[in-house]
Amino acid sequence: MEIWINPACSKCRGAVSLLDAEGADYTVRRYLEDVPSTEEIRVVLERLGLEPWDITRMQEAAAKELGLKEWPRDAGSRERWVTALSEHPKLIQRPIITADDGTAVVARSEEAVRDALGR
Repeated sequence: MEIWINPACSKCRGAVSLLDAEGADYTVRRYLEDVPSTEEIRVVLERLGLEPWDITRMQEAAAKELGLKEWPRDAGSRERWVTALSEHPKLIQRPIITADDGTAVVARSEEAVRDALGR
């Protein structure tokens, strides 16, 4: 199990605390420092069952600078979104837990973290 976090994020700290309290075996990835490649983002999206625009933090300054609200959300634009997430990792929703069963969850709630633990 791996968790992508930004240590400054309270949701990330809460998820890590819960994983620790449950005695989970996991690896922390500080994704702002260890930026995921486009291939890693594609894999995580597949594991999540989501599209890149589903995990994009639209309120970030970079989203506004890039004009993401205006970008098409279709198969033809998918790679453009994936590239934007890799080039601007602050845009990636957090925390993301990749579970041992090959799935992943955006773990913004205690329930989502527990869901990942149960996989």
